[in-house]
Amino acid sequence: MRIAARALLALLAGALAVPAFAPVEWFPLAFLSLALLVGLLERAASVRGGFCIGFAWGLGAFGAGVSWLTIALSRYGGVFLPVAVGLIFLFCAFLALYPALAGAFYVRWRRGGTLRRALLFAGLWVLAEWLRGTLLTGFPWLAMGYSQTPPSPLAGYFSLVGVYGVGGGLAFVAGLLGICAVAQNAGRWKIFTVLIVALFFGGWAFSRIQWVEPDGPPLAVSLVQPNIEQSLKWDPAYFFEALRINADLLRAARGDLIVLPEAALPTTFDTLPEDYLDQLTRFISERNGALVTGVFTRDDKRHYNAAVTLGEGSGQGYAKTHLVPFGEYSPPLFDWFYRLANIPMSNQSPGEANQPPLELFGRKIAVNICYEDIFGAELIYSLPQAGLMLNLSNLAWYGDSFAQPQHLQIARARAMETGRPMLRSTNTGMTALVLPDGSVPAVQPAFTRGVLEVEVSAFKGLTPYARWGDVPALILALVAVVVAVRVGRRGTLLREKT
Repeated sequence: MRIAARALLALLAGALAVPAFAPVEWFPLAFLSLALLVGLLERAASVRGGFCIGFAWGLGAFGAGVSWLTIALSRYGGVFLPVAVGLIFLFCAFLALYPALAGAFYVRWRRGGTLRRALLFAGLWVLAEWLRGTLLTGFPWLAMGYSQTPPSPLAGYFSLVGVYGVGGGLAFVAGLLGICAVAQNAGRWKIFTVLIVALFFGGWAFSRIQWVEPDGPPLAVSLVQPNIEQSLKWDPAYFFEALRINADLLRAARGDLIVLPEAALPTTFDTLPEDYLDQLTRFISERNGALVTGVFTRDDKRHYNAAVTLGEGSGQGYAKTHLVPFGEYSPPLFDWFYRLANIPMSNQSPGEANQPPLELFGRKIAVNICYEDIFGAELIYSLPQAGLMLNLSNLAWYGDSFAQPQHLQIARARAMETGRPMLRSTNTGMTALVLPDGSVPAVQPAFTRGVLEVEVSAFKGLTPYARWGDVPALILALVAVVVAVRVGRRGTLLREKT
């Protein structure tokens, strides 16, 4: 089979991975997608061929999986649609470099038996995904481990080794399947089926371990979803209507803690109408409640994407630390991008690192804003102090797309990793409560205006992931690569001598 045909199959295999994620969540497709990739890599005759196959797989996965980024640029950012498509294609091509490098190194170092090759692929895959989530501020969206939220048998490993470790387990199983399929050896199938079943059983067993426990009585929380169209949000003619919508939803809320989403009040906090701010403060104080609202703040010439509190625990706040390149700030040498796009409040500054949790009603709540919750290793800095996590988001930028359910699935992974409930208040969806076992007992339907009323307890205790972060997964990945390369090379040398 020629390299072009293999690359086309790899492209389709990459696209096949996308339904493994939300909203479809056919998690077995993730195993099939990576198994097909491994099978194609097994047939690659050169490192260049391995790079091309991995690159094509990445183009298929990211092109199908994050195509919704085009909506933000074209519909709301004012970029001419063909230009927006071209820019997102280049971005997906950049992301595809990581599986391409994994494929190239796999072909370069593959040797030895099935087990060693599967370990090599799994180790390389973990390292590639970790690099993608770290370098140049990182973009770990669609890390393969996210596809394995419950009911996947690998979900029990989130609390141990996080999303990258779960992705490594997935890659190991897919490696065994892909290599055995190419070898067509029935004896190997029997042996490795037992190994795969044992891995799945381990995930089930770990999911039964209670690493954390509730801490104190439940707190009544009202999660507000204003459902304001992004094209109207920053329209000056719609400003007072947006304020009215949020105020009406606050009056309808019944919880002790009321939460408005990211940038719910479309201005800076210091420029809000004074009578409107007094109205909110009086309403919250009269009911002895607390309000956390997303709003921009400023300090001299710097703007922050922030959350502030009113009522109980007033005066506290949080400023987003991990900003979105091109959406919230311009990386060096990319000022030209903002001559193409019209993105409000795109000159933001990052908040200070390791900000303390909010203290409300005797509970400590760690806030993260929008896509900050895709960086699991950053969220654990607030533990064990924080008993709850709160995410404020505005995904209206991406319309009715996969972005919302994919983001909710990411929150499920974060809850399992940290052993903390994740409260989500979003503009258009998906506003929800996520429990530490990854379940979602309450969710506000997307693109509806309303208040989601939930009761949730804070949790105490630490999962292994909360203690050590990504370190165990990275160590296991490095060990797998070193063992596979060194043992495989030694076996090759012994055969050459004999």
